[in-house]
Amino acid sequence: MRFVMKQEFWCMGDDFVIRDGAGNDCYKVDGRAFSFGDKLSLQDMAGNELAFISQRLLSWGPSYQIHRPGHGAAEVNKELFTFFRCKFEIDGPGNEDYEASGDFMDHEYEINGHNGQAAVVTKRWFSWTDSYGIEIADGEDPVLLLATAVVIDLVCHDGKKQH
Repeated sequence: MRFVMKQEFWCMGDDFVIRDGAGNDCYKVDGRAFSFGDKLSLQDMAGNELAFISQRLLSWGPSYQIHRPGHGAAEVNKELFTFFRCKFEIDGPGNEDYEASGDFMDHEYEINGHNGQAAVVTKRWFSWTDSYGIEIADGEDPVLLLATAVVIDLVCHDGKKQH
């Protein structure tokens, strides 16, 4: 499955629209503008919440939880001491454990799980807003992997914070 995730230009919080490979709107991410820590809701186009992303404030490094109705919570943690690469551990419920690693410039990420490569996330270089191409392997959970891509953006590309 191929998706394009693009941050909205005029928005108060971290808001994204996610389109499929044909350009159809599939999901939206609504970031709360005035909250203590990052809080975002990943929704289908009818407004049904599929995942809620919240920042864990009392942790050694950037840490987020992804809550999904009917699933256990997944935790996304950025590893602090890596050289020339960024690395995230995604500890999901059951067998949904992944590792995301990216290049020094934070523009290319691979998300790998037990069955190999689960997704590839690519940030566009020249864009007014953060924009990503996301390729998700068949059989993988798109909601969890799209929410993980949102967390990577929050940690690596949010100009308001320094992580």
